[in-house]
Amino acid sequence: MTHFSTIRRNIAPGAGRTAKRRAAWRIRLPSGSVERLLTATTIAALFCAWFVLTRFKLVNPLFLPPPAGVWQAFITASTKGYQGSLLYQHVLASVERVLAGWSLACVAGIPLGFLMGTSTRIKAVFDPIIEFYRPLPPLGLYTLIVLWLGIGEESKITLLFLAALPPITISATEAVKSIDRRYITAVQSLGADRRQLLRHVIVPACLPGICTGMRISLGFTYSVLVAAEIVAATRGIGWMVWDAAKFLLSDVVIMGLIVLGLTGLALDLVLRRLERALTPWRFI
Repeated sequence: MTHFSTIRRNIAPGAGRTAKRRAAWRIRLPSGSVERLLTATTIAALFCAWFVLTRFKLVNPLFLPPPAGVWQAFITASTKGYQGSLLYQHVLASVERVLAGWSLACVAGIPLGFLMGTSTRIKAVFDPIIEFYRPLPPLGLYTLIVLWLGIGEESKITLLFLAALPPITISATEAVKSIDRRYITAVQSLGADRRQLLRHVIVPACLPGICTGMRISLGFTYSVLVAAEIVAATRGIGWMVWDAAKFLLSDVVIMGLIVLGLTGLALDLVLRRLERALTPWRFI
């Protein structure tokens, strides 16, 4: 016993100093700084690779224009426009279509998911329909929608609505099914009625899964945007990318894709802020 006590006394001071150094190192590093540094490094590395490939003509400029050419395409589209519309008008047209289809999907999909999660009969009615058309390619589905609704905005928004509906419905269904039944039993044993049960147990328990499904749904809706805008559109980022590709304007194509990506990131950031506001207990 004395031997081990002596060893501990000899080792403890050095171990204590090492622990203090590690603690001081952790304190000096702000939270999330390493992750932000890695993100910035990744973006910088991709940009440098792009610059090197185009500067030394390792890739045909027709397929990969230099960053300066893409920036010039952005300036031109912003100030002079592309095919009669300025860049912000293309962005607004696309965002309006995406938000219209996605919002309708949220309004219809979240209640439907709740019902499918609580009733096996309702799920038996709607689940085969959703699972049947969910893997269908957007262009194949769009041809039928155009035959039914024409080539106007209705067909575009309908395609985006159908693309956004499955992720939201499935996430809401699974969120309801994953609720721990012991919570429901405990609240019911305390005399809670259905309204209180829904407000204080079911909805808070489902919100994280629903918010995740909304984010996934918005991203998938955005990915279908190009398909929705290739038929009889004259404005929109997806249409601009498609139209520029027909004329081999790769600088406009890449510029449009970058704008699409940045706009999608901005929309996702708004949803993450909404998720933080609706489920603050997850971020404590």
